[in-house]
Amino acid sequence: MRNYCKCLVSLLLIAFFACGEKTTKQQNVVSKSEMKNSMETANRYLLNEEEEDIANYIKRHGLEMISTGTGLRYQILKQGSEKRIEKGEKVTLEYELRSIAGDLIYSSDNNGVMSFVVGEGGVESGLEEAMAYLHRDDVAKLIIPYHLAYGLHGDDNLIPEYATLVYTIKILDNQ
Repeated sequence: MRNYCKCLVSLLLIAFFACGEKTTKQQNVVSKSEMKNSMETANRYLLNEEEEDIANYIKRHGLEMISTGTGLRYQILKQGSEKRIEKGEKVTLEYELRSIAGDLIYSSDNNGVMSFVVGEGGVESGLEEAMAYLHRDDVAKLIIPYHLAYGLHGDDNLIPEYATLVYTIKILDNQ
């Protein structure tokens, strides 16, 4: 059903952009309004389906995750130091990135550790957000919904479109 909605969203976008300028402004306004309603319905469906997938994953794995207002879920598996991660600091992570279905996508074992400066972007917004809740040397599990990850298009490599990502990370204390 998720693929059906993805196709529906794609078809709606094609129909929207395929409309020529031969129609009157009033017809265009109605058409845009109808398009907006259809897109909102499809997006609500996708978000509800993703929420259900995440809830099932959490239950299946017996996790006790904290949910943020954006939809990010995290659980600290092993508490590290008391040093909070601050904006502007460089963090280095050992990580394993999987799809919500459990397929390994990337890992530090295969691709090396990941480093980035908190607050400067360059990583998924969900991963960036998670740093606000974590400390140096923490080991944590993160579930990042697609709108906080790679969105509608994936990463044009191994992460597909609409992918909910599951990270297991260890924040190295390299400061």
